[in-house]
Amino acid sequence: MATTNKDIKKINLPVEGMTCAACVGHVENALKGVPGVLEASVNLGTEKASVEFDPAEVQFQVLQEAVSGAG
Repeated sequence: MATTNKDIKKINLPVEGMTCAACVGHVENALKGVPGVLEASVNLGTEKASVEFDPAEVQFQVLQEAVSGAG
């Protein structure tokens, strides 16, 4: 089944403990590697990750685990 725009959710996840641009890259790559994630961007200054995803393919908890696992 094709994903339509109405199926897509956009959330902001808190990301604590980042100290440099490399941390941003690690978190972004971890999120983008999750099946069902369409886009992810991380802001070091606000310590938030903006994630667009298909909730039919990925659960919120999996996104949180990806952020935590990024180190």
